Amino acid sequence: MLTDLVQIKRLGEKKHAENMRFRRWLKSHTFVERQFKKAAEEVADAIDCRQCGQCCRVTEVELTERDIEHLAKHLGASKQRFLSDYTMRNKEDELILKRTAKAGCVFLDGNDCSVYDARPADCERFPHLTKGNDSLERKMWTMPDRATYCPIVYNWLEKIKAMTKFQASA
Repeated sequence: MLTDLVQIKRLGEKKHAENMRFRRWLKSHTFVERQFKKAAEEVADAIDCRQCGQCCRVTEVELTERDIEHLAKHLGASKQRFLSDYTMRNKEDELILKRTAKAGCVFLDGNDCSVYDARPADCERFPHLTKGNDSLERKMWTMPDRATYCPIVYNWLEKIKAMTKFQASA
C-alpha cells in the first residue's frame, strides 16, 4: 500500500487522465459493485486515515442541520455561536466548516480531528467508498481528483483497475 502523500500527489496527478478514462470505461462495463466495496474495505482496513488528515486540508465539508446541532452541542455552544465561529460560505454559497487555504479545516489538529466523535456525516463517510447509498457510477465522479490526495482512494483505484483488467494504455 502506498501511503506517502508526496508520491500519492505525484502519481495521482500523473494518472489523472488514466483514472478519468477508467471512470468512463467502467460505465460501459458491468461489474458486481460488491467486489469494489470489498476492495475498498480491504484498503481502508490497511490504512489508518487518522494518521493522514489530508482530506481535512484539501476538501470542504458541507453541513447539514443535524451536523450543526450535533457539533454545537458537542462544543457546548449555541447554534448561533457555532455558526458564527465555525462556519463560512463557499463559492457556491453553501454552508461549510470554516477553513483556511493554509491549515484546512478549523477542527484539524495536526493530522487529527479535534471533534472526531461529533464530526459531520460527510466527514464520517469520507472517502465515500464503503459508506453511503450512492452507486459506484456516482461515487466514481470524484475519485480521480481524490486519488491525488487520499491514500485510500489512490490504492483502491489501483486495486480495482487490476481487478477489472483495465488497460491503462488503451
